[in-house]
Amino acid sequence: MSDPVVVIPARMAAQRLPGKPMADIHGQPMIVHVWRRAIEAGIGPVIVATDAPEIAAAIKLAGGIAVMTRSDHPSGSDRIFEAVEVFDPEGRHDVVVNVQGDLPTIDPKIIADSMLPLADPSVDIATLVAVITREEEKTAMQVVKAVASPISGRHYRALYFTRATAPWGEGDLFHHIGLYAYRRKALARFVSLPPSPLEKREKLEQLRALEAGMRIDIIRVDTVPHGVDTPEDLERARQLLAAK
Repeated sequence: MSDPVVVIPARMAAQRLPGKPMADIHGQPMIVHVWRRAIEAGIGPVIVATDAPEIAAAIKLAGGIAVMTRSDHPSGSDRIFEAVEVFDPEGRHDVVVNVQGDLPTIDPKIIADSMLPLADPSVDIATLVAVITREEEKTAMQVVKAVASPISGRHYRALYFTRATAPWGEGDLFHHIGLYAYRRKALARFVSLPPSPLEKREKLEQLRALEAGMRIDIIRVDTVPHGVDTPEDLERARQLLAAK
């Protein structure tokens, strides 16, 4: 049995929507909405990893746990690793679920689903995909595709991730959802590795793990959660949450 902890990295320096974790959605900062969805997943304690005092204050006001981290981390993975080490120096939590802080409408069930592949002890990291249904997304470079081999049902083994249209030929294309469940030892190894050649070429962090021989498995879910990167995305999130 694993003992997971959910970590949500959040910082104020987003380029297209500065300060977005604190963007108001129906009277609450966006980061609080994400934190609540993670709590509803019911898989373990939830902490927010941040370098911004205002984000930490908002989470604490809502009754949550915030861990202050360094401001110079190169990636969210480095930030969540620091936060877990601070929160749990004894190493009790052996799985770390990384939920992005810009997914205020995420379904708590898919957060829990991300852990399913870790039932196999040979899997280092687990993540999610959804079938691409919109034609324009099949060729859009901002939509990351997962190339994966089926194992059973919704379970796949990741072979590659790319911004290109892949694989070639007839069949579904998978939109990768950037939510990860790491074995804690795998996360520690991952952040100790230098950026890999394909990671730098594709600008996809998960390729570092594959190039290092780490195993990533995938669970297919029904829909891609709505991410917030622009003012238009934020307005759409407000509409979606108003409908609930």
